Amino acid sequence: MRRGSIWLAVAVIALSALHLATPWSIMALDPEVRQLLFVELRLPRTVLVAGYGATLGVTGAALQALFANPLASPDVTGSSSGAALGAVLGGYWLGLTEPLALAACGAAGALLALGALLAFAGRRADTATLLLAGIGISLACGAATSLALALAPSPFAFYDAFDWLMGSFVDRSLGQAAAALIPATLAAALLLRRGRALDLLALGEDVAASLGHRPRRLGIEVVALSAIAIGACVAVCGAIGFVGLIAPFLGRRLSAGHPGRAMVPSGLAGSVLLLIADLATRSLDRPVPIGVVTALAGTPLFLWLVIHQRRGLTP
Repeated sequence: MRRGSIWLAVAVIALSALHLATPWSIMALDPEVRQLLFVELRLPRTVLVAGYGATLGVTGAALQALFANPLASPDVTGSSSGAALGAVLGGYWLGLTEPLALAACGAAGALLALGALLAFAGRRADTATLLLAGIGISLACGAATSLALALAPSPFAFYDAFDWLMGSFVDRSLGQAAAALIPATLAAALLLRRGRALDLLALGEDVAASLGHRPRRLGIEVVALSAIAIGACVAVCGAIGFVGLIAPFLGRRLSAGHPGRAMVPSGLAGSVLLLIADLATRSLDRPVPIGVVTALAGTPLFLWLVIHQRRGLTP
């Protein structure tokens, strides 16, 4: 194969990873079809996948830095389940249809779930307490979500919400992408500004307080911003697990032991991981929720991290 052919193959693979058509197929399409393909189908999905993955990575790294625990991801802490409950109540019980209103409901649900975790487990909870409290909150939110769907005024609510609850990017519009990613991006940017404070918090609350930071206020800010970012994305695309756990695990390798600095590489890792997972689901003969793919990939790492935590090792 000639060198030019190799670079052409690389370009085709890269375009496929971004869910775009190849150049020659683009030129063969009618202009209206190209407009439909990119603006209404490909572009919203690609932007949502990359943005949601980055949000999971940044919030996962921030929560792990706050709780000083590598298991404190959005799904383990119950914030994703809380966001799903808030979105279900807003959409099927309050009758809200605007994406921004549903994003606000999701953020409120995530905030309540994280607040409950702080109330039950505390900020410096050990691994067992954090896991038990997070599992309890997730189960409670999941049961409440199922009950809300079963008793919803619409008899088809449960079936309509099934794919969304497992994570879906199908048929999302640019308006929905904006409703999810604008709040998530703003919240993530504010989290990044608190990276140095999280680095100091890792040295101890006394050290952080002596340098002008308030640990309690910092904890409230991180929880609130994480809830806004996760809630907005979950309300539009559903809950996707384990990306917020795997991405910070990879990001810490590039942060030289500084929890706050791990947020940027974790966001990049989360974006790439979710793009790969979405590409995997699109390559299957039958539609599979993306949350199933991320769960299958993330469960072994989660169990490995739990074992290392029990042995007192730093993963």
